[in-house]
Amino acid sequence: MLVNFNTLPEDSRVWIYQANRSFSEQELEDIKNKLDLFVTNWTAHGSDLQAGYDIRYKRFIILGLNQGIASATGCSIDASVHFIQQLEKEYSVDLMDKMNVSYKQGEFVAHKSLIDFKKMAKQRAVSKNTIVFNNLVTNIAELNENWEVPASESWHNRFLN
Repeated sequence: MLVNFNTLPEDSRVWIYQANRSFSEQELEDIKNKLDLFVTNWTAHGSDLQAGYDIRYKRFIILGLNQGIASATGCSIDASVHFIQQLEKEYSVDLMDKMNVSYKQGEFVAHKSLIDFKKMAKQRAVSKNTIVFNNLVTNIAELNENWEVPASESWHNRFLN
């Protein structure tokens, strides 16, 4: 059951898929239509899942699930991963690679491989104050508090001097 992402409780589970490029306005419109259809029909063992989505910075697809109504199961998680993989193919974009880092350069969101991010840290092109996206957050409360944070407050800190 599709609900507005902003109405989901703070303990709702989230999955964040980070694109290696920004989506165009037309792509965003198409992706939102596909997400509407997917989330409306997303179930776990035949039970409707109360879920919503948000797309931020034209590159992060965030799925949210109210587990107080019904929890995700292996099959429902597999269905969401398969859906995201279809988006990857259709839009020639990488959404599943966890070995990439997104961070802010002013208002612009940059995307680098983890190897390049490590090199940039050594060269001091990024610092402990660089705002990074911590896609390891697990619920909406963490998303709101710990998703966009200085690198010093994230797992990215291990690469900084």
